Amino acid sequence: MSYQSGITGLGTTDHGYYELTLTGAPAESVSALIDACNLPSTAGASVVLGFRPTLWAEVAAPQDVPEGVHDFSEPIRGEGGYSMPATQRDAWLWIASSSRSQVFDVAEHILGKVTDHFSLAQETVGWVYEKNRDLTGFEDGTENPGVFEAPSVVAIPEGQPGAGASVLLFQHWLHQATEWNSLSVEEQERIIGRTKPDSVELDEDAMPDSSHVSRSVVEVDGEELDVFRRNVSYGGVKDHGTVFVGFSFDQWRLEEMLRRMAGADGGPRDMLTRFTTATSGSWYVIPSVRALLSLLTDDEDED
Repeated sequence: MSYQSGITGLGTTDHGYYELTLTGAPAESVSALIDACNLPSTAGASVVLGFRPTLWAEVAAPQDVPEGVHDFSEPIRGEGGYSMPATQRDAWLWIASSSRSQVFDVAEHILGKVTDHFSLAQETVGWVYEKNRDLTGFEDGTENPGVFEAPSVVAIPEGQPGAGASVLLFQHWLHQATEWNSLSVEEQERIIGRTKPDSVELDEDAMPDSSHVSRSVVEVDGEELDVFRRNVSYGGVKDHGTVFVGFSFDQWRLEEMLRRMAGADGGPRDMLTRFTTATSGSWYVIPSVRALLSLLTDDEDED
C-alpha cells in the first residue's frame, strides 16, 4: 500500500506546516511541487504533500481520485450560532524532523522552487509538548490505532478509487489559556472526559454527554470509527494552541466528528470548544506515492 510514509512516521519533534495558494497553471504547478518535494533520502526530514480535493480531481488520473471527497468550502455550523471556519487553500506541505534547522532548510528549498506556481498563504511552526500532551496538559491521540493497524485507517484500500491516498483534516485551535487554567483539575477532567495525570477515561456515570471524549468519538452500530491524529502544539506563551492533523481513508467520519463537536447533530456542543477556538479549517487529499510518481516531470534537477 503506497501511502505517504511520513503520515505514520512517529518520533519527530519539530514540524512545519505550509498552506499554499495556486498562482500558476494547475497541472504544471502540481507537478512542479511534487518535483520539489522529491527529496533525497539524506535530507534529514520527512515530507507529506496534499492538495485541495477539487484541485487534485482536476489534475490526477481518474483512478487516483478518491470518491466523494469535497473541499472545506463552508463553515461547520452548530448549536447556538457556533461555527468552525472554512479556510480552504490549494496545497498543503508538512515537513517533520528532529531538528528545527532541517525543517527550515527543507521548507526553504521546496518553497524556493515553486515561486512561479504557488504563494505561501499560511506557515505554522509546530512542536511536541511533553512527548504526547497538548497545551491543556492532557494526553493527545490516546485513541489512535496501533502502529500495525494505522495503515488501514490512514489509506484508502486497494481496489478502490484513490487507493493508497488519505484524507486530511487540518485545523488550528487557539486555546483560551487564562480561562482554562483558572479551572480546577476536576473541572478540566469533566470537560475532557479523561483523568489528567494518567489519561484514564471517566466512568460512564461520571462522563458528561458534552465532554470532549463523548462528542469527538464517532460510532456506527456500536463500533467506534478510528482516525489517526498527528496533532502538535503551536505558538508561544501569549498565544498558543493545537494544530489538528487528522488522517483517514474516510472523510465522512472526520466531518461527523466536527459536526458532533459543534452540536450540529442535535446533541450538545463539545465543552472543550468553549475553551479553544477553531481559527482555520481545510480538507486535503494526500495522494498515494504511486499517484505522485505518475505526475513527476521528466526533467531532473541535479542541483
